[in-house]
Amino acid sequence: MSDELPGKRTRAVLERGIPVFRGGFSYEARARAARQQGYERPAQLIVDRAEGDFVWDPDGRRYIDLQNGWATNPIGNAHPEIIEAVHAAHKRYGFHYEHELRYELAERLAEIMPGRALPRFSFEVSGTEAAEAAVFIALCHKKRRYVIAFSSSYHGESIATKLMSGYDGSRNRYLEAWTGGVIKAPYPYSDDIPAGMSEDQYVEYCLWYLRNHIPKCIAPTDSIAAVLVEPGLAEGGNWLPTPAFMRGLRELCDENDWLLIADEVLTGLGRTGKMWGIEHYEVIPDLLVVGKNLSGGIEPCAGVAARDEILGDNPQSGTGSTFAATPAGCAAGLKTLEIYERDGVVAHAARLGEIAAPILKSWQKYPIVKQARGVGLLLGVSFVNPSGEEDWIIARAVRSRMMENGVWAISDQEETVRMYPALNMAEKVWREALQVMEDAIAHVSRHGHREGDYPAFPTGESGF
Repeated sequence: MSDELPGKRTRAVLERGIPVFRGGFSYEARARAARQQGYERPAQLIVDRAEGDFVWDPDGRRYIDLQNGWATNPIGNAHPEIIEAVHAAHKRYGFHYEHELRYELAERLAEIMPGRALPRFSFEVSGTEAAEAAVFIALCHKKRRYVIAFSSSYHGESIATKLMSGYDGSRNRYLEAWTGGVIKAPYPYSDDIPAGMSEDQYVEYCLWYLRNHIPKCIAPTDSIAAVLVEPGLAEGGNWLPTPAFMRGLRELCDENDWLLIADEVLTGLGRTGKMWGIEHYEVIPDLLVVGKNLSGGIEPCAGVAARDEILGDNPQSGTGSTFAATPAGCAAGLKTLEIYERDGVVAHAARLGEIAAPILKSWQKYPIVKQARGVGLLLGVSFVNPSGEEDWIIARAVRSRMMENGVWAISDQEETVRMYPALNMAEKVWREALQVMEDAIAHVSRHGHREGDYPAFPTGESGF
């Protein structure tokens, strides 16, 4: 990679900031060790300015934004109408909890819930808090102690959501003994399936595990309150379950008197080309977790929707936060939903997904591509390293090459490059971004990788 990326000004910001954050003491030592092994510095980015489909770094380079505030800016960066609505709310209310906007937003959300079946809403600040609250509400409602969650799932970074997530074993290091109330089950991936099973057979096994193995070997069914599931594993690599799995899960919950909690923090509000990811399966959950897209990327706003009998009278399940349902957050949410309806945002996202589907499928011709998958604009490409080294090195090399050519996507230390464009991204920009990604895949396929385990910016917020 050219020494020009990160550029001089960007690198100066990184060098100033790295020592301040987590991992700062070890960064230079790791960097030296990586360089001695022949690895080059991967592309890193600091955002200096963001607008619509683009971000700019301190050196003035423009990038098409497929990182999208970690899928939090559904209608592009710094949308002026949302900023205006937030500013007006700040001027009118400052911060108070009891204000009319929180009622208006709750009513609006009830109208768009799957089947209009979840009319009660409890506000939280973040998706992490909302996922945690949904589980606590379920435990209190059922008066039971266990919740089932899945491998590779991601529900947040609080203590409770770390324990419920299955994204990476190191995420709950030193908390292993705290997981007593969480039962982990296998998620039906479409790749790396064990024992030579087909995808359909693996789905059957995952449902068998829930129906037979858990009650016989782990916990009786009447001690389990709920199943917490992402309708598409997002942080875990954008894996997508089959309709048979999600419908089977709903049947299991009905059979065993379990609640079905859909964590739609990332898959919800249009990301999959439908308002809610679970709508692809014609399944209605008992609780639904909302976050990210809700407030247009401008203010924190999240929460839990539920059936009447779950939230209508559940005095033990108190949750919330000082800054839950702030006037500014609710104003942002109301304006975001207004723009969705006015501009046909979800339909546009579905159209962009239809454009991407055959293009991603064609990438399977490259030897480094293990699988390209997606629904709507929940998209991921998994890579394999022909050299036998770790697969994530290839994924990072592709992402770095994309950045060199002006497209910013997500690749943590994982084998997948994930793409989360704005749901209203211009079609021309979207096609350009996909072409840049294919060019990067072709380049790494021909020339191999040069980027590797040179460490990321320690906060994890520099594009990794």
